[in-house]
Amino acid sequence: MAHFSNQKSLKKKIISTLKIVLPLAFGIFIIWYVYDKLLPAEKEKLFDAIYRANYFWIIVSLGFGVLSHVSRAYRWKYLLNPLGLQPKFLNSFYAVMIGYMMNLVLPRVGEVARCGAMSKYEKMPFDKLFGTVVAERIFDMAILTIIIVSLIFMQLDVLKEVLNSMLAGKSGDESPGSFILIAGIVFTIAMAATIIFIKKSKHPLAGKIKTLILGFIEGLKSIGKMKDGWKFIMHTLFIWLMYIVMFYICFFALPETSETPLAGIMAAFAMGGISIVIVQGGIGVYPVAIQVTLMLYGVSEGIGQALGWIIWVAQTFMLISIGAFSMIMMPYYNKKLARG
Repeated sequence: MAHFSNQKSLKKKIISTLKIVLPLAFGIFIIWYVYDKLLPAEKEKLFDAIYRANYFWIIVSLGFGVLSHVSRAYRWKYLLNPLGLQPKFLNSFYAVMIGYMMNLVLPRVGEVARCGAMSKYEKMPFDKLFGTVVAERIFDMAILTIIIVSLIFMQLDVLKEVLNSMLAGKSGDESPGSFILIAGIVFTIAMAATIIFIKKSKHPLAGKIKTLILGFIEGLKSIGKMKDGWKFIMHTLFIWLMYIVMFYICFFALPETSETPLAGIMAAFAMGGISIVIVQGGIGVYPVAIQVTLMLYGVSEGIGQALGWIIWVAQTFMLISIGAFSMIMMPYYNKKLARG
């Protein structure tokens, strides 16, 4: 029995390790592959641009990034209040930033860490918290989808090359349609099996899943119960405006990108967002998405990739540093509150 338990524990450790190693390995491979394809002159441009960039604009941009996170923490209360939950603002902010930091480590772990931290220090039900976070994601994905669809229609001739590249690869030999079809069938079968398991099984796991789903549904319903729904929407728009401004300001860091048309900046913003969805944290892929998009607007490969790396590193550093600070401060803040 002990041997079986050890095997199970080892299997979990291997799976957890692979979840970290594989995305990281893929990101490193993308970095190597794209860098290897650059001409010597473009490699020189890449390092020269990183060296001579005006990082004042990058620091300014991060200020707008922090504002977006503050607004996100404040927005959360509009989903929690209808459920009778009234967290302290600092706990909301710390939990949000811990979630961002953890999302850089493992896919979707950030949402769990965010809700776990809030549940622990505010004594709130995890399932309800998780439902509200998913509801937030629905709104945010709706905004990103609107931006992407609008850009595709406005810049269809320019962007179709990038979209095809991201879906099918540069060679164009692969068929993305076949992959999407197979993935869709597998997903449908998995969902059907899960639903049957939950409905028919008396296993304790099925009961836990049912409880989680009910809490999730209640979290989603909180959107319709919001008294100040317009404030939630205004915060959502503000968050995305800050994202765009944060991204836009970075273009002033290099003379070669300072005159990029707004359409090109928005296209790069959208493609960067897609890259983060495709690969966790956008590691390796984000700078390439920026590079490939900006090339269509007259920016050279080396300069485009340099800007992509500058933006990605700056934003990642911000999330890690504030996330780590929040992880340290949250227990301290709540201990202080408990002492009165």
